[in-house]
Amino acid sequence: MKVSSSRNLLFSSFTFWALVALVGLFAVWPLRQKIRFGIDLVGGTYITLEVQTDKAVEAELVETMQSIPSKLKTAKLPMPNAKSIESNAIVLTFDSAADAQAAAGFLPNELGRGARTYEFSTDNAIVRLKLTQARIEKIKKDAVRGNIEVLRTRLDTMSVAEITIAAQGEKNIIVELPDVSDPQQAKAMIGKAAKLEFKLVEKVGSTPEDILYDFDGTLPKDKEIIPGREAGEYGKTFYLVSKYSDITGAQLRESFAGLGGKTGAEAVVNFKFNAEGSERFYALTSKNVGRRLAVVLDGVVITAPNISEGIRGEGNITGMRSSQDAHELALLLKSGAFVAPVTFEEERQIGPSLGAESIRQGVISCLVGLGLLFIFSVFYYKTAGFLAFLALLYNLLLILVGMAWIRATLTLPGIAGMVLTIGMAIDASILIYERIREELTLGVPLKTAVNAGFSNAMVVILDANITTFIVGLVLYKFGTGPIQGFAVTMMLGIISTLITGLFFLKALMNFVIDLFKVQKLSI
Repeated sequence: MKVSSSRNLLFSSFTFWALVALVGLFAVWPLRQKIRFGIDLVGGTYITLEVQTDKAVEAELVETMQSIPSKLKTAKLPMPNAKSIESNAIVLTFDSAADAQAAAGFLPNELGRGARTYEFSTDNAIVRLKLTQARIEKIKKDAVRGNIEVLRTRLDTMSVAEITIAAQGEKNIIVELPDVSDPQQAKAMIGKAAKLEFKLVEKVGSTPEDILYDFDGTLPKDKEIIPGREAGEYGKTFYLVSKYSDITGAQLRESFAGLGGKTGAEAVVNFKFNAEGSERFYALTSKNVGRRLAVVLDGVVITAPNISEGIRGEGNITGMRSSQDAHELALLLKSGAFVAPVTFEEERQIGPSLGAESIRQGVISCLVGLGLLFIFSVFYYKTAGFLAFLALLYNLLLILVGMAWIRATLTLPGIAGMVLTIGMAIDASILIYERIREELTLGVPLKTAVNAGFSNAMVVILDANITTFIVGLVLYKFGTGPIQGFAVTMMLGIISTLITGLFFLKALMNFVIDLFKVQKLSI
């Protein structure tokens, strides 16, 4: 009988929870290495960026301007012999006033946005499409929002989680990088616009003047001269290309670093286009075999190989200085280009001294809370109160395990969420114990009373905690930074409270009753 009883205890549900605790301790210890700490606890870098929103307006105009010829061609209308962008407007020049009138009558409906986006006007053979002020303001706001999303993707790729990225004013973005091991790398990732373009090379020179000589010193409005990446290192090279490109990184579907090039062992960035980009790239390369195609990143030519055949679907970018360069470029292209470039307006290093004091005070508040709850539990519920206190400790362990698992960041508001969880978690034990008391008053055997108490209290506990969990979801969805940190710890605390209150505490009480043959429990 003793062997059978020992085996039952060994394979009881409490043994499972004890093993979970051991695994959990291994998963979170040491805390400093396994759990991320927020900038308010460990310091970090605080950066203010300014979004060049005017560039976003220009990009919108370029995209529209590039689409106009194909629309006119489809409608079998005259094509403009020149197009340019001036003062937030697209300027199209036709051969005659009649051609201009035909285009002006067709484009408003074809562009699909009507007067809310563009104001149309004609002057002899010239058609002018000027962005409305309302549209300009919307583009600028969307540029800030779009850049915030790009920053989140880039920094998540670097495993910089739960950072604060928020708009400030009309065109500024603040970024807080907590406990970043290499802030310079983070700054490099933040500061790159990652605008990738493919442009045909029309002329190459060792200086801009060499190229300007053929144009009597003045470039056409639709041309530009850009430097090669090797400028100043292996010799200067400048390229004459079109100012606007039909194919950009926006048409990329995938990018990843690898090996290739002439030797097969060079660091390259492989890329794949989406359906639209694939068709455009094939049309460009198939019609220009033998010419050089410049791969332009943020206004610098990375490489400019000769086109040997029409290319559809995928290709690679050579000219990488190292595999690290290729890896970073692939990540940047995957995260997407900024809607508009950014500039660094302010950078501050925040030391961990305030964080150390915050951690100390947070730990003290947790210990004080635990101490008061321990006194209350033992005073009011005797032995059962001590078991409830052990469930609270288990609760805190599960919260830390959850944070380590989802790679959440512990912030000062997060510590507040943990303290709040401690106070809320005891409610579940109180509800259960009161139900057990009622059963014992009716003369029900102890173990039956325990099982009935947990079953009867389950609905009330679930109802109270689910509603609070929904509040946590709302805070996380609509909050930022510190509010999200508070919401995460609160939601994890609710989940751990349900687990410890409904399962661990029950297993612990049954284990104690069976181990010590308890017939009467102080409660």
